[in-house]
Amino acid sequence: MSALLRRLRHDERGMSFVFVGLGFMAFLAATTLAIDVGMFATARSQAQNSADAGALAGATALYYDDFDDRSATGPAVQYAIATARASANRVMGTATSVAPSDVTFPSENRVRVNVFRTAERGNPVATLMGQYFGISNVNIAATATAEAAPANGMTCVKPFIIPDRWREGATGQLATQNDTFEIFDKKGNPLVPPEVPDVYVDATHPVTEYTGYNNEADRGNPLILRAGTGNNIRPSFYFSLAMGVGAGDNPGGLTGGAAYDWNIANCNHLVIGWGQKVIQEPGNMVGPTIDGIEQLIARDPNARWDDSKNKVVGSAFPGQSPRVAPIPLYDPLEYAKGKQNGRFADFVVANWIGFFFESVQGNEIHGRIIPIAGISISGPTPTAAFPRTIRLVE
Repeated sequence: MSALLRRLRHDERGMSFVFVGLGFMAFLAATTLAIDVGMFATARSQAQNSADAGALAGATALYYDDFDDRSATGPAVQYAIATARASANRVMGTATSVAPSDVTFPSENRVRVNVFRTAERGNPVATLMGQYFGISNVNIAATATAEAAPANGMTCVKPFIIPDRWREGATGQLATQNDTFEIFDKKGNPLVPPEVPDVYVDATHPVTEYTGYNNEADRGNPLILRAGTGNNIRPSFYFSLAMGVGAGDNPGGLTGGAAYDWNIANCNHLVIGWGQKVIQEPGNMVGPTIDGIEQLIARDPNARWDDSKNKVVGSAFPGQSPRVAPIPLYDPLEYAKGKQNGRFADFVVANWIGFFFESVQGNEIHGRIIPIAGISISGPTPTAAFPRTIRLVE
């Protein structure tokens, strides 16, 4: 018997089954780790996409729909929630949990969105293999912040320019359509008491000091554009611009009046930056201007301004009607100084406005001031820029 026990003690038969069993357990553990950890990484990425989309939608609605309404039922909060929970932004096939309290406004121009798939919200992400080891689900959450930031560049601008707004020196009130910017007398000398020169404060100053157009305060205000006469500076007087048409925009290679007409009816992708000098198109461009505007209106004939909603409705285009376009504004002070020195052709871009082209009445272009999206390019950005660029900041 003792010999049998000694033989069994030294017998190594069957040890392979032990190693196979241990190896199988290690393989199962590694497989569990690979499957569940990979799934959690995917869920975390999808949750971040949900938060990003919600924040961008909230910032967009804040700027375009109602900048003052940050309530739970306001467009910024509601669009943020709807977008974050949209089918395209689900996490592992299930919508995230986003409550109105999860949409906050850390600053005037920013929207922050928190999204959840957690046990506390009743929608945690279930594990596949982890449940065999006592881990049935995990919590996933993500946060994103987007802002409507001042823009310093613009594309698709229309080839005419109007002056930025100023404050009338005599009354202290912002200029209206029939006012004329005056800082020099008829002999080119600076105005002196009792005459009071008009005042222009440019967009590099805070919004509260800037005398120009404001994307929220001026939203929906009517504006009538007329061809400028002589070199008078009036809010409603426009001057035509020589922009040309790039080959990528217009393979026909139009020039002069034909290019000018085309640029009004279509989108010229030339990028115009803040502070850039632009040059007037020579000749009488009233006819091509009116013709181009009529073509533009015909592209989306059912779009109209709704006073009750303070926005454009009825457009056949998703997002934005082609009848909403940027118009550049020139610095009236720089232009007036140029007039004094005999330079009438150069304009310095001081800002832009969004403009909804409502109708043409005779030689007048009627429309509404409306928020517009811009772009960010290299160079300084004015604090009080009218256009905004919607971007993620964290």
